[in-house]
Amino acid sequence: MITGASAGLGRAAAREFGRRGAKVGLLARGVEGPEAAKREIESMGGRALVLTADVADSAAVEQAAAILEEKLGPIDIWVNNAMASVFSPVMEMTAEEYKRVTEVTYLGVVYGTLAALKRMLPRNRGTIVQVGSALAYRSIPLQSAYCAAKHAIAGFTDSLRCELIHDRRKIHLTMVRALNTPQFGWVKSRLKHKAKPVPPIFQPEVGARAIYWAAHHERRELYVGWPTVEAIVANKVAPGALDHYLGRTGFRSQQTSEPEDPHRPDNL
Repeated sequence: MITGASAGLGRAAAREFGRRGAKVGLLARGVEGPEAAKREIESMGGRALVLTADVADSAAVEQAAAILEEKLGPIDIWVNNAMASVFSPVMEMTAEEYKRVTEVTYLGVVYGTLAALKRMLPRNRGTIVQVGSALAYRSIPLQSAYCAAKHAIAGFTDSLRCELIHDRRKIHLTMVRALNTPQFGWVKSRLKHKAKPVPPIFQPEVGARAIYWAAHHERRELYVGWPTVEAIVANKVAPGALDHYLGRTGFRSQQTSEPEDPHRPDNL
């Protein structure tokens, strides 16, 4: 099962698993993106099932998991990838926006993990991949809700990992510290100019290969891309210096001079 399979990293990961012969559940709110991913997977010889659900709805996620097992068999790997974000200064954010980003980006991971564990624990096998971010270690301006949610995922995952070790469960839990490439053309934004990822910019297929590798190797965490390593290490060494650096440069470094597209879809 891959959540957030409509586009970007989730869709690239779906293709990566599909081209290697996996049966893939494509979980997303919409239908058009997952249906296109399904066609791509089937053209490579894999099998896929589109499952429509909002990851912020725990009952819907549970139902999707049940359908996937009924249609394609036991879930061996679950990838929590769905996300939402808002590019905005904190004082311009609304309570509802914080709630929605938290429900999708953090609680969506919790609900997906619970649905996976419900099926994996009785069999005492399986792998859960949490798609994290360097922003789980180093927060940046204008993405407070997203950064907070990624921090929460790390805390939840570490707690669960300890419990699985205590119970001597043969369920592998890994976190892929993915590239700083949320769906910049999709998320809600109050910025004057179009948001952009911090360069160098990597294609989603790079992260997709990392997700596939992490799902098949018992690695606690996997950092993807040198910028991710730089951000995590630098924050450990000099977090205060980074606060001041990002305070001076973080606003302009995330924007291009290209105006926002008024027809951009809003993932909230």
